[in-house]
Amino acid sequence: MASETSPSDDAGRGLRSGVRVGVDVGTVRIGVARSDNHAMLATPVETVPRDKGGTADLARLGAIVTELGAMEVIVGLPLALSGNHTASTDDAVHFAEALALTVAVPVRLVDERLSTVSAQAALRSSGRSTRTQRPVVDQVAATIILQHALDSERATGKPAGSPVHPTERP
Repeated sequence: MASETSPSDDAGRGLRSGVRVGVDVGTVRIGVARSDNHAMLATPVETVPRDKGGTADLARLGAIVTELGAMEVIVGLPLALSGNHTASTDDAVHFAEALALTVAVPVRLVDERLSTVSAQAALRSSGRSTRTQRPVVDQVAATIILQHALDSERATGKPAGSPVHPTERP
């Protein structure tokens, strides 16, 4: 009997099924994307206003994770081109730790170098002006981050990035 899978079928490489949520943390806005249940394609979801003084942003992300039945959250880790940490890196790590305390699913940090630049270039090439990009650029960046993580897992058979292990805050 012939096999029903082709040699190019990636499903056999250990790709986990289930919806993932991708997050691009900015100082003003948070881009959110999601994958399909087969973890093949990332698509934009929404832009959540950043709530630096409170937890409304974390609450909204928690609600999105629950609404979508997500099994994991991928947070972009903005490293410098050299690979060094920056103030944005530290902000994203702290946000991911707080998110990991908020949601009931694993949170992972994935290198997102140039995701916003790639998102802006993609929007520009689609005819969007810089002014009209602002509301959606964060969603597109989150989509790029999540798609990179999905592609990496498909290629390696291992989850992309590193898990967030939050510590309880006093």
